[in-house]
Amino acid sequence: MYGWAVIGAGPAGIATVGKLIDHGVPTKEILWIDPRFSVGDLGQLWSNIPSNTKVKLFLKFLRASSAFDYKQCPPEKHQINSTNPETTCRLSMIVEPLQWVTENLLKKVVPRKDIAESIYLKDRNWHISFRNSEEALAKNIILAIGAEPKKLSYSHPSIPIEEAMDDHKIKHHLEKTDKIAIFGSSHSAILALRNLCNNNVNQIINFYRSPLRYAVYFENWILFDDTGLKGEAAEWARQNIDGDMPENLIRVYANQENIEHYLPQCNKVIYAIGFEARSLPIIKNLGHVTYQERCGIIAPGLFGLGIAFPEVKANRFNILEYRVGLWKFIEYLHDVLPIWFNYPA
Repeated sequence: MYGWAVIGAGPAGIATVGKLIDHGVPTKEILWIDPRFSVGDLGQLWSNIPSNTKVKLFLKFLRASSAFDYKQCPPEKHQINSTNPETTCRLSMIVEPLQWVTENLLKKVVPRKDIAESIYLKDRNWHISFRNSEEALAKNIILAIGAEPKKLSYSHPSIPIEEAMDDHKIKHHLEKTDKIAIFGSSHSAILALRNLCNNNVNQIINFYRSPLRYAVYFENWILFDDTGLKGEAAEWARQNIDGDMPENLIRVYANQENIEHYLPQCNKVIYAIGFEARSLPIIKNLGHVTYQERCGIIAPGLFGLGIAFPEVKANRFNILEYRVGLWKFIEYLHDVLPIWFNYPA
């Protein structure tokens, strides 16, 4: 029997394990579950992609938990320690120190390299069923399971967004005669558009639903922090979309008329329309479950955070935004862990 089980070892899972230890949970009462312990999708899929986060916030994350012990890591070991903190960087720069932190935490807690396929509540304990049919019991579970890109149901062959954003991997999907449709206008979509244009794709049709939005930095806050373009994506969009549009790029509003007219002209498609939580583990015997968007409660003793269960928070203009980012996970845990400790099964 464990006091806490954390499912997922991406940035949200790493932050959770560190903060549980910081709050005094005995390390041997923490079961940490993940099939790889390789920094989740960030480490496996997204590491070669430009970030929209400044280096100083990544460093702030690494120093946010005493359990991380990042001060014990030699500064010269990771490039991020000598990078201008006001710039953005490739995600690989944060993946390396996050892997170091992961390996350090694994020495403290109880790790299980496995997939949690289902969970259910019985006798006020959560039962976790694994792929090998064994079970573990925990008083509380925190889901940091990550999310997968959303897709639409058009029949065109699709290029995965994680590879469309990668300026090396996208080359394997392209031919000179391609006419490619891309849905979306977010950070992901802009990076994919940039890669398509840089590879001189014959024709690109970008279906969008709203004008581009840019993050604006002020002294103590950021306008459109969670919805605006930042870093390399913002710079490219200002110059090439709101500036001098490339000749092979057409942008059209994503209504039914335009989709019916332009999509048949395309032979491939890219979806950059957001993310949805993974389906595993299956939560049994509770019917349709949702999470409280301001405190992460799913059920008694069951909580969620990260990109699968992001915090919803009003900005200073009372506009609700979903907050996703490494430092934002730390801030969220600071607010919600005291609630979770008092909301057991």
